[in-house]
Amino acid sequence: MTRIFIVDDHPMVVEGIRTMLAQMPDVQVVGHAMNAASALGFFVSNSADVVLLDINLPDESGIEVCKKLLVRNSSLKILALTNFDQLTYLQSMREAGAKGYLLKNASSGEIQQALQIVLDGKEYWLGKTDVRESIQEHNSLLLTRREIEVLKLIAEGLTNQEIADKLYISASTVDSHRKNLISKLQVKNTAALVRTAFENKII
Repeated sequence: MTRIFIVDDHPMVVEGIRTMLAQMPDVQVVGHAMNAASALGFFVSNSADVVLLDINLPDESGIEVCKKLLVRNSSLKILALTNFDQLTYLQSMREAGAKGYLLKNASSGEIQQALQIVLDGKEYWLGKTDVRESIQEHNSLLLTRREIEVLKLIAEGLTNQEIADKLYISASTVDSHRKNLISKLQVKNTAALVRTAFENKII
């Protein structure tokens, strides 16, 4: 029997997850908490196999809660269950020690699949078992077709004016695309932009 603990500050969300989990075989919800303090308090004298943890809690970040829970019990399997479809949160939860990342609109089948994967000792990141694949796909979806075109030409070493001439757009438009790319891929400069693009196989 897989024992699951839910941490979320929205009663309707908790009830919806409980209802979904109740339909799954060999799964038992052992409790829930609506804030970080209650979640940490539960594990003082109780245990679970998996924690479904919201990132946005009223008293403390779920990222910090994840770290604290794993200090107390390193065998816990923590799955982020959140509305935040943002790469930075996914990366932060992974760095905090979580084993997976699910969105709250995930189907019952996806939640069951994610649970089985993390219980088998693997990881589950927005439908991928490899976080690098998830990041690659996520990054690619962030960019428009034109931005990817500009990114490829930047990687070839072309200047803004050369890219503008090649794509029949203005140099200022190219500069705007470059700034957007740097912002979307969360890097500081063009060199880091090109390196990130190659590392994540965006180009």
